[in-house]
Amino acid sequence: MSTPTTAVSSSTSAADQASETAAASAGVQVRMLTELPELDGVYHLYDSIWRPDPKNPPVTTELLRALTKAGNYVSGAYDGDELVGACVGFFSAPAEVAMHSHVAGVSTAARGRNVGFALKLHQRAWALQRGVTAISWTFDPLIRRNAYFNLVKLAAHPAEYLTNFYGGMHDSINNGDDTDRLLVRWDLDTPAVTTAATTHPTGLTIQSMPEATIALDRSPDGRPILNSSKPTSALVLVAVPSDIEGLRQTDPTAAKAWRAALREVLGGLLADGARVVGFDRAGWYVLELPARGLI
Repeated sequence: MSTPTTAVSSSTSAADQASETAAASAGVQVRMLTELPELDGVYHLYDSIWRPDPKNPPVTTELLRALTKAGNYVSGAYDGDELVGACVGFFSAPAEVAMHSHVAGVSTAARGRNVGFALKLHQRAWALQRGVTAISWTFDPLIRRNAYFNLVKLAAHPAEYLTNFYGGMHDSINNGDDTDRLLVRWDLDTPAVTTAATTHPTGLTIQSMPEATIALDRSPDGRPILNSSKPTSALVLVAVPSDIEGLRQTDPTAAKAWRAALREVLGGLLADGARVVGFDRAGWYVLELPARGLI
């Protein structure tokens, strides 16, 4: 019988291998960053991605320096000598044996190469080496590609809907919208996460669940449609727009309507005990209701 130490060692070795494979597939080298020029590079990379209000950058070089000095996680993905992605996280309360991943970003030029996946698998391997069993982070539940990446590709699971978590953020991505976020938890050594790290999960498709109730739909012109009827199935579908970031630029009123609708429907369902069990890449959260939620 394997001892706990042997089991942890085996798990860590497999995570290291998955991390190396993901980096090679993305054509990058992922490594920890500690030196000031490297950390300044992260600051400038994030500035180019978010283009924030100069008074409120995602991180500063000084903060990154302090985080690394305290033993926290700051990594960079390099394509040759060029920094094309970075990820920043810090430890949670000691009793939780967990981390919070605060921010991760990939340059526009490197998107579509799975650099973000390589960064997250590097973070997972690094955490497991230190006895950390879970990583949490937040993402905007209106951004379809992020929902698919977090819930399907990484197999993280939603823990809580957070209303206007950061307050107003005036950058090129949030454009002053309320910062509702979905808090997810990534249990690093579960079968689902281990499988996701080494395979290509496809996720659920709504075509396979014709009995599901649509709680939030999209109109032909792309606006949200709320269904006020009580669900008649244990499965509920919640839509998101095809491109909320573009919508914030072209139709801010519609973007705000989506924020309010998703807050009411997805936030309300989670608060009532529903559980997100999947995400269809076409833009649908799939939730399972508790037994009391049925007619």
